[in-house]
Amino acid sequence: MVNSLSNALEIVVRTDPGMVRGQNEDAVFANPNRGYVILADGMGGYNAGEVASGMATMFLSSELETAFVATPPHQIDRATGELFAHRCILDKVAMTNTAIYNTSESQAQYAGMGTTLVLALFYDNQMTVAHIGDSRLYRLRGDDFSVITRDHSLLQEQIDSGMISAEDARFSQNKNLVTRALGVDPEVETELSDHPVQPGDIYLLCSDGLNDMVEDEEIHLTLQMLAANLELAATQLIQMANDNGGRDNVSVILVKVLRDFPADRGWRSKFMTWLRTR
Repeated sequence: MVNSLSNALEIVVRTDPGMVRGQNEDAVFANPNRGYVILADGMGGYNAGEVASGMATMFLSSELETAFVATPPHQIDRATGELFAHRCILDKVAMTNTAIYNTSESQAQYAGMGTTLVLALFYDNQMTVAHIGDSRLYRLRGDDFSVITRDHSLLQEQIDSGMISAEDARFSQNKNLVTRALGVDPEVETELSDHPVQPGDIYLLCSDGLNDMVEDEEIHLTLQMLAANLELAATQLIQMANDNGGRDNVSVILVKVLRDFPADRGWRSKFMTWLRTR
């Protein structure tokens, strides 16, 4: 049986249509017991973006729940040495990509739809991040505020190649041109990374409706000032985006690590760990 992480993580989820868009094509999901959160920013005509992001969060949340009930994410495949968390996430994202792509191919009103994805899974005092597109994950640790993900966008490619400076990129017209999205092509490459976590860390997942409207410095300051009240912090971040124009849907998920959450490996594993530390 997998222990609930609800006592180790504080999670707040918010989404808002913004000040301009008539509908909300973002989708957010949190499973405090299993320790994962999902944010998707849909794209496509009419309500197709809403369908794509909704399918992404619905499919992934259901599939991950089923998988982690049967097998804990920290388990390692003896044959390959691969973490179950990695294989599971990659497989489930691929399944979700296929589902969205097939729907867009078979129903004309959804043609070309797709969605960004940022998914964070917390287990065994670490976090695995799956990332596609330009939705982001930030970490606040003490005074350090940094972006964990790297945008899959034309603008980021231009910055990386030296064609444009990071300062000039703030005013670019190419901000929303992603180079990778879930459901647009038959296959998608998921960027996967692992990060150790510490009590006191605050993680922010957001759609570009936040970071396009609010400078990173302001986000940093807001999280620092309101670290003790995540509900207020989430509300304030969305309000700031809307106050600055709210040109897009804006979604935020905040996760604060309250305490350590090592995996329960049973007495045999604990005994072997004790032996190795003698």
